[in-house]
Amino acid sequence: MSSPSILDVRTPVRSRPPAVRPRRRPSWPLLVLAGWLAQVGIRYALTGGNGVPVAFPDESGYLLAARWLTGGPGGDLSGSTFYQGGYPLLISPAFWLGHDPQTCYRIVLGINALVGASIFPLGVVALRRMRLARPQAYALAFGAALLPAATVFGGFALTDAVLPTLLLGWLLALHSFLRAWSRGRNTSGDARRMYARRTVAAGSLAGLAAAYAYTTHARGSVVLAVHVLTLAAVLGRDLVRKGTPRAAVPAEPGRPRAAVVAERGRPRAAVRPLLVPAAVVLLAVGAGWALNGAVRSALYPHGVRNLGGLLSTRLTTVAGLEWAVCGAAGQIWYLIVATWGLAGIGLVAAARTLCRPWSAPADRILSGVLLAATAGTALASSAALPDEHRVGNYFYGRYLACLAVAHALCGLAVLIRRRHALAGYACAAGVVLVGAGLSAAVFAGDRLTHYTFIAFDFPETCFLTWDWTSFRLGASSLAAFGLLSALVVLAFLPRPAWTIAAGLTAFNLVAALVIAKPWLPAREPIFRPGPPYGGVAVDAGLTWRVWVRQTYQVWWTQIGFFHSANEAPPTGTCMVIVPVPERTAPGASWRRHPDGWRLAYSGVSPAPWAAWRSSRCSKTVT
Repeated sequence: MSSPSILDVRTPVRSRPPAVRPRRRPSWPLLVLAGWLAQVGIRYALTGGNGVPVAFPDESGYLLAARWLTGGPGGDLSGSTFYQGGYPLLISPAFWLGHDPQTCYRIVLGINALVGASIFPLGVVALRRMRLARPQAYALAFGAALLPAATVFGGFALTDAVLPTLLLGWLLALHSFLRAWSRGRNTSGDARRMYARRTVAAGSLAGLAAAYAYTTHARGSVVLAVHVLTLAAVLGRDLVRKGTPRAAVPAEPGRPRAAVVAERGRPRAAVRPLLVPAAVVLLAVGAGWALNGAVRSALYPHGVRNLGGLLSTRLTTVAGLEWAVCGAAGQIWYLIVATWGLAGIGLVAAARTLCRPWSAPADRILSGVLLAATAGTALASSAALPDEHRVGNYFYGRYLACLAVAHALCGLAVLIRRRHALAGYACAAGVVLVGAGLSAAVFAGDRLTHYTFIAFDFPETCFLTWDWTSFRLGASSLAAFGLLSALVVLAFLPRPAWTIAAGLTAFNLVAALVIAKPWLPAREPIFRPGPPYGGVAVDAGLTWRVWVRQTYQVWWTQIGFFHSANEAPPTGTCMVIVPVPERTAPGASWRRHPDGWRLAYSGVSPAPWAAWRSSRCSKTVT
């Protein structure tokens, strides 16, 4: 046998490297859900261990209404500002889960955290519509959602905890409605029907949000008015619109050009999708009006504090208009300062979009809506605000806090997408800041130093100036403009979206922590009424600052009123709260008390008071 040739040597088989599996990216919905859960946790952590309301009578008004809606006792808040029923309806499940006031209050704060955190996914949607990439929108929306204007009020049973989310949702739904309407106006056939369905769905959702805002707070009346005017403008434009010129209409397969022209030019076909959103608004407003009427009748049997007369006087007199306009300017100033200058850029960007005829119709209209809602809210709230001899009459941030995140998101989009024009935007924002601040300051004059300063009215400015005892207009303005300048500088660094998002998130977290102070001991009521049995009566001469605090703590019955000087307590009363006159011992505060009554509690905050209990009461309510 011949030896094998070298050519017969087989080449060894080389093993193939293992196939590299493509790296699987996390699901986008799961990432958004994780961010929302993180926002919920942060917001709830900021509340600390608080289980007692402190903002009176606002919190008591909402909590009593929520308890009454679930079948519990209400209260008599006649003569007070009317606290509407929309927010109590939202937090009412807290009173289905228990009756202990502290437990229910903690559940209410949890509801605030759940709703307030929803501004994060809405912010992602808003930035995506402003043509930012997903990662950029995610990071920037997370930081913007932590602005103190959107987080601090979550530690109180106030509408301000949910209004920022509600109004941003309203703006996005209204934008979807306007976009579907504008795109469907010059289409026909299946495309027209598709856009009609989108118009109906988005318009109905926006209408529900506007109606709920109207049911929730007086600021919602401005939102509803702007929404209705927008619907009317869109409807009117379609009614008077002429048909599309025949030459501009392309033919469709299987359909003659004349049929397409007739369909696009038919007013009824264009108007029909707008009728359903209009009907939804009407029905929802009617339901909200009925709810508010029921709450008003139950909790304000002798009427509410009338602010409508003051509003009309301020808007129809020269002096009143001066007050309203300068107060509105002060609110605009605070809006810019409380967002570290971002809202100033957002206001300028919205005005620029509104004035550019080549911008998309939906974008132009929504910019006008945002500006109208901002100006209308500031003007109406300032006009209806009585002179309470406090600095907050001239510079107040709470009423526009509901739109702070929306303006900040616009400002962030400009920082990322308009870097070539940032200097102009920043200068324009500075002009608005200085102009609004000077207008309000000149009108207020020396009242800024003589009137009462309440730190609760100025959380962001107190943080910026580190002064919790006085209002410092110049220092706050410089600090806000300095922060805006820093953001502008960050916009020119590599990966600007991530850099700005990281800095904004960290700064907002520090600000929220300093303002909320969750490490402080939990708030406590002035006294706990004790075993839940029998009626509770209050002397009619006791200041509301005492008895309003106890209307929520007394969860088993509604507090009644009587005159302790010449009347016996109502039948079935087991506890009586009376004022303590000056230089009088608490034990002598109720000189004509019946036999069997003894002093149970007394205190001097917020005013001297004494609580008496009958020894004949022993039946406990369960």
